[in-house]
Amino acid sequence: MRPRWKRVLLKVSGEAFAGEGSQGIDGAVVLQIANEVAEVREDLGVDVAVVVGGGNIWRGRTGVMSGMDRVQADHMGMLATVINALALQDTLERRGHETRVQTAIHMAQVAEPYIRRRAIRHLEKGRVVIFAGGLGDPFFTTDSAAALRAVEIEADALLKGTHSGIEGVYTADPRLEPDAELLRELSYIEVINRGLGVMDSTAITLCMDNGLPIVVFDLLKRGNVRTILEGGVVGTLVR
Repeated sequence: MRPRWKRVLLKVSGEAFAGEGSQGIDGAVVLQIANEVAEVREDLGVDVAVVVGGGNIWRGRTGVMSGMDRVQADHMGMLATVINALALQDTLERRGHETRVQTAIHMAQVAEPYIRRRAIRHLEKGRVVIFAGGLGDPFFTTDSAAALRAVEIEADALLKGTHSGIEGVYTADPRLEPDAELLRELSYIEVINRGLGVMDSTAITLCMDNGLPIVVFDLLKRGNVRTILEGGVVGTLVR
């Protein structure tokens, strides 16, 4: 079966790595994420890159709220994303998939530096490329990093994985308002004008300027990534 998109970037939040907990790394969850990625690589031949967050270990915003310097706090958050990237890399490789971790902050002992052409070449060779360290600069979220990396590697779509049973974008927070409606399709402008929490405004604008579709979906519901790439209706499509 021909996939809907040939190359995608998957954004995984740090909180997803924690599973039912609020912190740390849940090995079973990491294995499930790895299985989702591996399945579409093996069965559909889709090039997959991943951007990981670090909120299960450290959030820069938390440090700032306690009085920490914003730049220092954000750099700590970037380092947290590297830990998650290495965990995902190990799980994928134990499953038999070649991977490369590329970081925006140089740390040659554990990962490659981010080099766009090298990342594209890895994808062409069938490797899963995991981007860590955000953009290497403070004040930018990992959502912005995901949007920029997706554009740079010429991805056909950005898949933003949610967790905690959130299936996509709703009219209100479904955890607070049970009657909130799931929105199946939105335009970039609607997301910005309505203040919907899909991604930050920098990321949304970057996707809009480059015509990059976004799918917001429940990453921890088994088989969702494959269903999306086979053309099924899952989550919310922003375009």
